[in-house]
Amino acid sequence: MKTKQVKPKYQAWLSAESMHNMSAKWLSELKFAKDEQLFFNDLVKSYTLQLIDSKRFNESKKIIDQLSALQKKTDSLIETVIKHEKGLKIMVDGIDQIEEENAYKDEHTKLIIKISKFLAKYRTLKTQLFSLVKAIIKEGKQKRLLQ
Repeated sequence: MKTKQVKPKYQAWLSAESMHNMSAKWLSELKFAKDEQLFFNDLVKSYTLQLIDSKRFNESKKIIDQLSALQKKTDSLIETVIKHEKGLKIMVDGIDQIEEENAYKDEHTKLIIKISKFLAKYRTLKTQLFSLVKAIIKEGKQKRLLQ
């Protein structure tokens, strides 16, 4: 059975200003995520020996691989949002270009969905990484108490 692409019957009217503000917010969130990923890399380096421990290796590898993939995706999305922001002039140039303006709005709608999914996945990965490191720290403290 093939899935059918459904076009929304109702599309919210977005002003150029609201699209600009949304793009600026996305860019800010993505740049923050990029900075956060540097912290995650340092965190992983700090706990490398514990992460490659045999009982946590598979989970650690999966999370670290996902983190690496999300770093590349973050860079890609930052470039996409910057390019999208530069294309906003089509909306404010005062010339009626219905097809181009509709294409821009469609692209904006797709970016809303794409970035929302990315940020949700990113938050989930962040939670998994912190849970893993928390467990490692807790285990290390227990070992020190027993010695």
